[in-house]
Amino acid sequence: MPTTAISTIEDRKRLARRLAGDGRGFAEQYGFRVTNNPSSLFQLLTLSVLLARRGDFRCAVAAAAALRDSGWDSAARLARSLHADRVRVLRGAGLRGDVDALADGLGDLARTVVERYRGDLRRLRGAARHDPAVERTLLAGLPGVDGEAVALFLREAQALWREVAPVADRRALAAARRLGLGGSAADLADLAGGGGSERLAWLVGALARVDLEQRYAELT
Repeated sequence: MPTTAISTIEDRKRLARRLAGDGRGFAEQYGFRVTNNPSSLFQLLTLSVLLARRGDFRCAVAAAAALRDSGWDSAARLARSLHADRVRVLRGAGLRGDVDALADGLGDLARTVVERYRGDLRRLRGAARHDPAVERTLLAGLPGVDGEAVALFLREAQALWREVAPVADRRALAAARRLGLGGSAADLADLAGGGGSERLAWLVGALARVDLEQRYAELT
């Protein structure tokens, strides 16, 4: 049954504080640091590409962690990896489907980030002159990065790249609507106390987890 929506602004703010209260967004909850350095940003992008695929999100998280833990924690290191090794690691993390194509795509992504931005997505931001629309366009121009992967990456990165806020992906918005917290990223920014704050990233990340893990019952 649908979750009963929260009716008062005080209740909505209280729930928003509860959700954002642990001070961690989606990625950090699953062990990926959100810091403005080349390695962290590339790991966030890889995680976002994997999460954008159909299938169990836990396998996507496990695959991103396995790539990192295999020593491919930056664009430069992943670009130097062998296709067969990427396939082995992805399959070992539980991914199914066309893993060969995915391994190819991740290799292409890493090499392109190295070639265009010297392995540093902060250079992409600089090339965009901190213009959110241009940042989205440049991200979507990378191999294997579709619109959903862009939204997932910026959901996390908005804590660092504040010009892109407010960002909420479809999972976070689905949870927000079901819980009566609003239907847009702007609604959530109001509850979080400002679209450019880390708290918004924590809130939308927590909402995405609620929807993926189907934890609605514990919030009502």
